[in-house]
Amino acid sequence: MDEQTSKGLLLIITFFTLTPVALITSLYALFSLRSNPAPTPQEVLSASEHNLFESPQSGLAVYASLPNSAPMAETKLELVDARPIIIKNYLAKYDSPLTPYADYLVQAADINGLDFRLLVAIAQQESNLCKRIPPGSYNCWGWGIHSEGSLSFSDFKTSIDAVAKGLKEEYLDKGYITIEEIMSKWVPHSPEGAWAKGVTGFMQQME
Repeated sequence: MDEQTSKGLLLIITFFTLTPVALITSLYALFSLRSNPAPTPQEVLSASEHNLFESPQSGLAVYASLPNSAPMAETKLELVDARPIIIKNYLAKYDSPLTPYADYLVQAADINGLDFRLLVAIAQQESNLCKRIPPGSYNCWGWGIHSEGSLSFSDFKTSIDAVAKGLKEEYLDKGYITIEEIMSKWVPHSPEGAWAKGVTGFMQQME
């Protein structure tokens, strides 16, 4: 038997010897996997040695579902009463001692059904916004003038309340609605309606 024939015979014997071994090994591995299924994701997460939140392992990822709806930004619009600001700016422009009472002047006007500018305009006409009044009187409107002088009040709030209430009860409630009609009772002898023109002009400055 020559050398080549010997090699061929050896390869045939080796093939038929190893092939059954490999086949048996493969079949054994297949049946083993079927009898021991892979753990479920829940089992993996519940096992302490595989807690991905405490000891993350490479190649594994945890996913969280996205929210059903995207966050929304809400815008709320609030209405702001600009009248006190208008009054305050006007009083501050003339350095009036009534400046801190801008809100109170608007409140008194609302309570008595007056135009919010009326009290300030009359005070401008009568006393240059309280800068020309009897000392300690707090009377910026010449309210209650009589032969012995004019009324005095304990403070500005008291005078604002009294004049606002007086305008409602003694003027508006009795039919004196326009500035000219108020003038006919307030200062009936005003030359050429100067008082009404002045008050009207001051009110227009606060528009």
